[in-house]
Amino acid sequence: MRLNSKVLAVLVTTIMFGGIFLTSALGLWQTESTKEAAVYTTGEFAGQANPADIRGSYTFGDVEKNFNISSAVLVEAFGVETDDAPAFQVKSLEEIYADSPQEIGTASVRLFVAFYLGVPFDLSSDIYIPEAGANLLKERSLNAEQLAYLEAHTVVMSSTPPAENIVPTEPAAAAETAPENTPTAEVTHEESTAEIVKGKTTFADLLAWGLTDMTIESIIGTKMPAAPGMTVKDFCTQNSLDFETIKPALQIEIDKLK
Repeated sequence: MRLNSKVLAVLVTTIMFGGIFLTSALGLWQTESTKEAAVYTTGEFAGQANPADIRGSYTFGDVEKNFNISSAVLVEAFGVETDDAPAFQVKSLEEIYADSPQEIGTASVRLFVAFYLGVPFDLSSDIYIPEAGANLLKERSLNAEQLAYLEAHTVVMSSTPPAENIVPTEPAAAAETAPENTPTAEVTHEESTAEIVKGKTTFADLLAWGLTDMTIESIIGTKMPAAPGMTVKDFCTQNSLDFETIKPALQIEIDKLK
């Protein structure tokens, strides 16, 4: 049996849109991806969502849906100013805290959620959260290990008071009252450029800090990019690698060189 072009076009259209209608009616048709965290497979919390699976592409709304923590709590914990808290993407924290002495980003949200819910979390690497988040967590029932970790991994962001609230000080008085060990801008800069792997760290930085091509490639599991000025984070994103796993592995090797 031969079908002419008109009949064939009708059949194709019917099959295509009929399939969409059917899957939509059954609740199987989705026009956008859903974010569903992996769950613990063993132990006391088996079947419960695992904070370690939170991705940078998650929004606060996705975190709320998976872990039942209000977006408003997350906004308060991370000092986010937004008119649409549920739509705020976790990875945007890196931009907000670009000037932080320690990186605050996706891993920080994972840590906060785990401590907030009291579920297991790997504390073998250094993950930092802002002071506001730490204060909220201290209101929860944390164990001694969690409290100690939190004390050592809280970032206090310095702030400058508004000009109208600054009381002028006479030069002589200022010299008398100034602490002897007041950090200078230069010292602050040196601290911010310490050999710590962050979102802005490039492959050129890793090489300058003493890591070899072989060591770096053994950690990332592939060849380094031709352009060493590329950030490790961007490279991971482009190659579907988990930056939050690679970052501490690189840091361990860097620390061995100190």
